[in-house]
Amino acid sequence: MAKNILIKPLITEKSESLAKNRQYAFKVAKDANKIQIQKAIEDMFNVAVQSVNTAVMPGKAKTRQSKRNVMRGQKPSFKKAYITLREGEKLEFFGSADEEINTDDVQ
Repeated sequence: MAKNILIKPLITEKSESLAKNRQYAFKVAKDANKIQIQKAIEDMFNVAVQSVNTAVMPGKAKTRQSKRNVMRGQKPSFKKAYITLREGEKLEFFGSADEEINTDDVQ
């Protein structure tokens, strides 16, 4: 069930700066509510969630030109969830930033 609710984490500059305050952004299913999102995060990552804020991002109009005509289309809208974790909790998507890369093994 958690895989149906959480689509993917949003890794952007804004979400990276929010991670310092224990806030993380996820793309979620449009029909999911805050309670379902909170349970999915707690089940999947084994962390305690303090709060969930959601926003529906509108679809954007896109235009593409070909030799014959101009094609107009629409990107789909999606729902975004901002998760705030409790004090002392943390999510690691790509490992710790404190880890150093060992360059001795690279040739």
